[in-house]
Amino acid sequence: MLLVTGGAGFIGSNVVAGLNEAGRTDVVVNDVLGSAGKWRNLQHRQIADFVPPAELMRWLEGRKLDAVVHLGAISDTTAVDGDRVIEANFRRSLQLLDWCTLTGTRFIYASSAATYGDGSAGFADDWSLEALKRLKPMNLYGWSKHLFDLALVDRFSKGEKLPPQWAGLKFFNVFGPNEYHKGTMASVLARVFDGAKRGEPVRLFKSHRQGIADGEQKRDFIYVDDAVAVVRWLLNAPSARGIFNVGTGQASSFRAMMLAMFAALGREPKIEYIDMPVEIRDSYQYFTQAQVENLRRAGFNAAFTPLNDAVAHYVTRFLDRADRYR
Repeated sequence: MLLVTGGAGFIGSNVVAGLNEAGRTDVVVNDVLGSAGKWRNLQHRQIADFVPPAELMRWLEGRKLDAVVHLGAISDTTAVDGDRVIEANFRRSLQLLDWCTLTGTRFIYASSAATYGDGSAGFADDWSLEALKRLKPMNLYGWSKHLFDLALVDRFSKGEKLPPQWAGLKFFNVFGPNEYHKGTMASVLARVFDGAKRGEPVRLFKSHRQGIADGEQKRDFIYVDDAVAVVRWLLNAPSARGIFNVGTGQASSFRAMMLAMFAALGREPKIEYIDMPVEIRDSYQYFTQAQVENLRRAGFNAAFTPLNDAVAHYVTRFLDRADRYR
């Protein structure tokens, strides 16, 4: 039996789908469904149980699990309630780490590329305590994830007992089906698709940095199928441990993503550029690109889906269909 926390969320529900497709139905989901239709992320899936967060630690008492895939978190990068975020993202993660250590259960968890802050320290997948301490997250969400990385690696550096396998995943800009409940935290592609299909122009930020053209701000966009492939690989590679970047290793511009979307729709591009709000100009990231050498060294050899192919798959198989859910 496997536990997937955040299993009704974006990446979590895709992990559940991937496990089902691999023949596993002994999957327990821990999450909050709410009233915004998040349940639809699981409507095509089969699970063994659904456990609300408030009941999780009690539910775990006396259980034997193959692994815990811990993806549940408050992932809103604009969140400001520090106590709530620390309780959900840091303290709950520590509780699960302690349970997995005590019971000898494998532990795979979501960290975040937000731990890298503005990127000035680079995106090297060096998880030594010294390297982690140099990072300066820019928001509450990134800081909460960074705190947990530090706590776990501190235990490791001191030789303290840990689960038989532990692995943190620093997801970069993941996009794909089942992200619709995320609102403003969904990918730009998901947010603009309906308008673009109606013939409305896509609006991207102008550049306010010399040498970078409008719309050429870049991110390491990774299709959710590839993120799921990393999780499934770890479940099949019990000796792999550490903290891994999960990105393609290739940055692409927002403009390139939009051009791929219009191509998938068979339409001429309609893109307008608008001023970036003054309040975010000083902190806006113009470039992210994962270094994935650590993942490759550990044995993950699968290729990542090129941006154009990933966008075409997302558009034609999900966004442009009546049922958008995986």
